[in-house]
Amino acid sequence: MQELSQTDQSLEEASAYLRDNWGEVIPDTCMICGSGWGPLADDLPDSQSLPYDQIPGLSATTIAGHNGQLHFGKIGNGHTLIFQGRRHLYEGDGWGPIRFPILLAHKLGVKNLLLTNAAGGIRSSFEVGDMMVLSDHLNFMGGNPLVGPLSNEDMPRFPDQTEVYDYGLRSQLLQAGKENDARIHEGIYVALSGPAFETPAEIRAFGILGADAVGMSTVPEATLGHALGLRVCALSCISNKAAGISTEKLKHEDVEQAAGIALPKMKATVLSFLNRLAH
Repeated sequence: MQELSQTDQSLEEASAYLRDNWGEVIPDTCMICGSGWGPLADDLPDSQSLPYDQIPGLSATTIAGHNGQLHFGKIGNGHTLIFQGRRHLYEGDGWGPIRFPILLAHKLGVKNLLLTNAAGGIRSSFEVGDMMVLSDHLNFMGGNPLVGPLSNEDMPRFPDQTEVYDYGLRSQLLQAGKENDARIHEGIYVALSGPAFETPAEIRAFGILGADAVGMSTVPEATLGHALGLRVCALSCISNKAAGISTEKLKHEDVEQAAGIALPKMKATVLSFLNRLAH
């Protein structure tokens, strides 16, 4: 129980720190920005921001494209919390840094959780720059963020995962994308621990299992958020065709570049979605 008590203490300290800097913080929605999604936070109206490493319990990001800033602002009638960058399992610090933003959002009263990522396209019809709303996932990360003491006393020990990604939120995301003329689909995401990209043989196997896109994040936050009772949805930017489908060798720089090209549609879709939630 020692780790749980330390986490609880950090959550209390983080909440107090945010109140000291921003006043009473009661967000309706939380968004976590994956690779290439960070610039969305810059368009949050009337926002305030703090670096992760100044907030108790959070730590600086280590991956290019993850700025490590926490933003808080108002959209319509609601308030949104945006984590501009995330921590990953492959960084070697365990589940703690991945779990903490979700636990903090829950403590602050968040009801809706939007997760974003850059993903490799497995489905043959996907083009670079398309978006995919997650309908389900396959966890091939080699672990589960719920292992260990319960992160919250209200969590079930054995959470049901029949519908991790809320149907109503998925429908609103798809509609927001279509309204902004984005190429947006719905599909299944497979998560691996990374940091190496997948082999062509692995991609063929995941395609047989039903996966439409592949990445190295999102599933832990979705699993924990759903277990905490949050309404969860997730959105991928197809930043490259997966290994064996792509004719090029895969590089993180190409992922960031592709997301940058698709950014206007990504921004328009997410801002429309957040406005829908706020009203």
